[in-house]
Amino acid sequence: MRLLNTTRGTVLAEDVACARSLWARMRGLLGRDEMRAGTALEIRPCTSVHSFFMRFAIDVVFVDKKGLVLQTIRPLRPWRLSSYHWRAAAVYELPVGAIAASGTVPGDVLATEPRA
Repeated sequence: MRLLNTTRGTVLAEDVACARSLWARMRGLLGRDEMRAGTALEIRPCTSVHSFFMRFAIDVVFVDKKGLVLQTIRPLRPWRLSSYHWRAAAVYELPVGAIAASGTVPGDVLATEPRA
């Protein structure tokens, strides 16, 4: 899947992996050394994230069930905890710089589409 900012017409990631099972959501990015440019991890459902035991910083985008961006964190450094977002349906974890490069801000709308 690709992750698009439909408000700005930009691409946040060309390759989105999904973590929807309890185990996959708990594991997240743990055990990895980095996130490659152009990748993202969608965690659904998700109302908060942490970076305990992580080896690198990430950009984080919280969205509601319609894809409305509720909050962006750039970057979330290792050993940190995000705030809780009761309206969030999902979170996208991205390489540092992806939010800035796409111009994504709260109020924008994100959507996924199959890769071409």
